[in-house]
This record gives sequence, C-alpha cells and structure tokens, in this order.
Amino acid sequence: MARRSAPVPVPADPVLADLTPDQRLRRLELTVTRRLDGMLHGEHRGLLPGPGSEPAGSREYRPGEDEVRRMDWAVTARTTVPHVRQVDADRELTTWLLVDASPSMEYGTAELDKRELAVAAVATVGFLTTGPGNRLGAQVLTTSGLRRLPPRGGRTHLLGLLRGLLAEPRVSGHDGPGGPSPGTADLSDAVAAVHRVAHRRGLVVVVSDFLDGLPDDPRLPATWERPLRRLAVRHQVLAVEITDPRELELPDVGLITLADPETGERREVWTGDRRLRERYAAAAAAQRDQVRDAVRRSGATHLSLRTDRDWAADVVRHVHAQRRLAAAGAGPNRGGAA
Repeated sequence: MARRSAPVPVPADPVLADLTPDQRLRRLELTVTRRLDGMLHGEHRGLLPGPGSEPAGSREYRPGEDEVRRMDWAVTARTTVPHVRQVDADRELTTWLLVDASPSMEYGTAELDKRELAVAAVATVGFLTTGPGNRLGAQVLTTSGLRRLPPRGGRTHLLGLLRGLLAEPRVSGHDGPGGPSPGTADLSDAVAAVHRVAHRRGLVVVVSDFLDGLPDDPRLPATWERPLRRLAVRHQVLAVEITDPRELELPDVGLITLADPETGERREVWTGDRRLRERYAAAAAAQRDQVRDAVRRSGATHLSLRTDRDWAADVVRHVHAQRRLAAAGAGPNRGGAA
C-alpha cells in the first residue's frame, strides 16, 4: 500500500461545496463561538496551560528556560536559591500556526474534508488565543512552498487568515503523475522554518495529517520528529493530527481506485478481498501509532481530530483535560493524547 494512497476524493458535503468562502467562514465562526462558549474567555488558559502574568507562587529558577525578569527576589533572598514567580494567564501570547495545505489534506469522505477540518482547528486556536496584546502568525505549507503570514493581533487578522486558507487552490484529482514542484518544502522543513521565526517563547500549533516523512521501518524516526523536538524545547507545542475514516480502513465496495495525492499515481484495488482489507487496516493503524509515538517523543501535546467525528466536542474534551492537569499541578500534557 502506498504511504499516502487513498480512494479518489469525492465532495464531502455538497452543501458546503456550494458555499462561498465567506459563507463557509461565517458558518465556521458561528460553530466555534457557539460550541466553545465559556472557553473563549480568561486569556489563553484554553489549549495548553502556560506562563503568564498573574501571581501564583514561586519555584526554583531553571537556567536557559526562565526569564530573568520573572525573578522573585524576595524569595531568592530568603532561601538563597534563585526563584522565579509562577503565574497563571499570559497577557501577551504569540501563537504560531503551521498549517499543512498539501494535496493529501484535500481528501475527505465525511462531512468535512481534511483541509476544511484543518481550517476549523485553526479557527478554534485563533478564537481561544485571541485577546489584548496577543498575536497570531502562520506558516502555510503548500505545493508551491511555504507561505508566511507575520504575527498580528485582532479579529480582522484572524478572519483574513481563515479566508485565505479556505481559498487556497486545490490540486488533487489531476490525471497522471505530478508531484511537488522542485524546491517545495516538506513538513520537516516547515517545522524548522517555524523554529527560525518564532523568536519569542509562546505557543506553536502544527495542524497536519503528519503522513509526510514517515519511514517504512517504524523503528526509524519521522523526518519531522527532530525539528519538532527542537521546537518543543523552547515553546509549548500542540500537534493537531487530522485523519479521515477511509484512511484507516477500506469499505467492502468492490473495485475502487487508490490514488497518491502527492504524485497522482493510481492503482485499482478489489476491496472484496477480506484479507486485503485487514492488511490495509493493520498498516493504517501502525502508521497512526508511528505518528502518535513520534509526537510523544518530541515532547509535544497531541490532539487527534477526525472528519467523521464531532471535532468541536473533541476540542472541548482536550481543553478540559489540559485544565484538569494544570489544576492538579501536573503542567502541560507533554506528549499525551487527548
């Protein structure tokens, strides 16, 4: 089975397909604000617990990680050990988004395709992290390379980013081999690029199917694992994995065509063969395990979203789990799946 092969995509929802980008954006905004009402307040205590500016005790200073301006001089003098102030909600958060808009993200067999679900995830991050002084920047991985949007604040900037993602040209469904353009960045390059531009410590959210750069040997690391680990040393990193049910198992529907969305290579497969379907499901499960394990080893937090599930409910569960961890004093869920 080709690593990125999947049944040739079909329109997931004809109603959505008939909407203009502005209409789809309005529907998405209503979904996020209604379903996540109550979480869109309290600065950025939503997706991941992190540093901020409200006093919450002190702890020992960690060289190379803590900022000197957060030193608690009174406690340091009393204990003769350097301490920093612990704080709750950051008043000025810079969030960087890395959004995978490669051809494999155009596939979908449920209500949304993977690209639309990725935009929904971006919208959720944007609305949960918006606030006075907060800024949002993005790197978009396309077939023509990386497109960078410098960090800015405000609702207008967020809506412009979402509108651009919805209007991003689609290339799947072409006839014959094509492949990426020469010099096109892959996911590992894109993660490394975020590391270069995200100078100030903050939140980084990577939205992808994470299929790019997975080796055939599961004992070997994915090409993006090392740059993701470097990113997680300095920043809080949330890896949002986007999947579709037909990438996990084949239906028994007779003869279908599998296509590699990155190259256009096609292969006809008879799905009536039970053993073939079982091998496909086993290989797909192993592939998802590879992704989950690589994210965990990198030190990032893992959130899995599927096109056939209630993605808003999954985000809510993830946020509540992170808040429980923060309240229990466990800190961010480093490498755990929600």
